[in-house]
Amino acid sequence: MKTAKIVVEDIIKRFSLEVLAGEGGKSNHITVSDIKRPGIELAGFWKYFSPERVQILGRTEMTFLNELDSGVMETRIKKLIEYNPCCIIVTRNLPAPRFLIEEAEKESVPLLRTPVSTTRFSSQLTTFLEEILAPEEAISGVLVDIYGLGVLIKGKSGIGKSETAIQLVKRGHRLVADDIIKVKKIGESKLVGMAPEVSRYFLEMRGIGIINVKSLFGAGAVKDSSPINLVVNLEIWDDNKEYDRLGLDENYAEIMGIEIPELTIPVKPGRNLAMVLEVAAMNLRMKSIGYNAARDFIKKVDKNRPSS
Repeated sequence: MKTAKIVVEDIIKRFSLEVLAGEGGKSNHITVSDIKRPGIELAGFWKYFSPERVQILGRTEMTFLNELDSGVMETRIKKLIEYNPCCIIVTRNLPAPRFLIEEAEKESVPLLRTPVSTTRFSSQLTTFLEEILAPEEAISGVLVDIYGLGVLIKGKSGIGKSETAIQLVKRGHRLVADDIIKVKKIGESKLVGMAPEVSRYFLEMRGIGIINVKSLFGAGAVKDSSPINLVVNLEIWDDNKEYDRLGLDENYAEIMGIEIPELTIPVKPGRNLAMVLEVAAMNLRMKSIGYNAARDFIKKVDKNRPSS
């Protein structure tokens, strides 16, 4: 599992931030997606201060600073800068105290400014950092968007994963990635899959070779990324194995510490796998809104069972 790297200059470019001071610190690394509004620290309590976070100074913090006695204000600002935060961002285009600008410049702490409101900017920055800094790992399989749900198709080499993906594309669904899937963990409960840049839109079909799905089927046949909502394992049909026929059993695959609903689909000649996966996706969507067909069926059977 690895994590991407981001420096202060990246967020300056992404959000068109104005640099007030500390140009020399634009190469500072940002290592966490959490942000900090250091109001309680500016009031004098520094015990749990987190300098590794991006520091946000909004209207509340700036008003508090400006109402302090000049000597106290300079002491608090000096203390903030001494912690060497990765950067400080002033929102709402508020004027920064001269002493803050001077100290940030002296210690090469980037002091930045945005016209966006504090709440809105904090939300935008947090979302951006969570996506960029999300841990990621590569897994094998084929990821297809079916009715808006990301279905990860897994199975042994040659079982028909790529062919099934092409059948789904021809039925109006979208390919996300084939063979190698880059998976990012967003927050604590969401996985997003995408293709590596070098293999995006490409798919391998045995006997034909590498094809470009976007070129063959159009831009509507591909998607750059998708949440992973369902894992489907394809395996050769085994007459000696008992497969779930009601759908009461709920199995899960664990990917990067997150459990994803998992199905095992037996494969044999003549079975329309694309249609089976469409039904699996639709059934998962019904479950997500509270309807379970298997449980409904069992309830009706029990209700109509003759009493002894």
